Amino acid sequence: MININDLKFNDDGLIPAIIVDDDTGDVLMMAYMNRESLSISIEKKLTCFWSRSRKELWLKGQTSGNYQHIREIMTDCDRDTLLVYVKPDGPACHLGNYSCFADDVMPREKEAHEKFTVCGLMELIKGRKTEKTEGSYTSYLFEKGLDKILKKIGEESSEVIIAAKNDRKETVYEISDLIYHLLVLMAEMNIDIKDIIKELASRHVIDKKIKQEKMTS
Repeated sequence: MININDLKFNDDGLIPAIIVDDDTGDVLMMAYMNRESLSISIEKKLTCFWSRSRKELWLKGQTSGNYQHIREIMTDCDRDTLLVYVKPDGPACHLGNYSCFADDVMPREKEAHEKFTVCGLMELIKGRKTEKTEGSYTSYLFEKGLDKILKKIGEESSEVIIAAKNDRKETVYEISDLIYHLLVLMAEMNIDIKDIIKELASRHVIDKKIKQEKMTS
């Protein structure tokens, strides 16, 4: 583990800190830390920065409530930049945006599948629940309610099993249908993708413990 004194602060005694959402891997913001703010961050497990404009310490969330709970702090090979993984309580940007990085300087050309994210699909599904759209299959499922959604999940599960016995391409298609309907169920029950990630992560830890116990028994 690297000691604070091993880090390379610049001539102003600062080191850039890149803040990353621990769940999604999205870059949220970049700010500067000095030795004192980094020590506070480690002690409180909350991001604390040095404001270059105000010339003072800045505990993120102290006024807005959008604290960033630190999970891990890493440094690069030169030890002059920090990567801070956090669980954010709210938007990182002072404009109210989830991330400070939203504007393209040089947009890149993307394939259709590159623009797609599961989180983006989930937000679309949630939107179909709150604002019903005429002709939307997703809105139709929400209108019919939980029993209809569960029935579709049962049907899609069976189709995955049948497809898996026959063809890989068909199986991919049916799994996609199943995942979509599971996302609809999650939206219906107010279950967030982060809730599933947290549960899977806890099972991973338990599994490691079990393996360790078996190895030492």
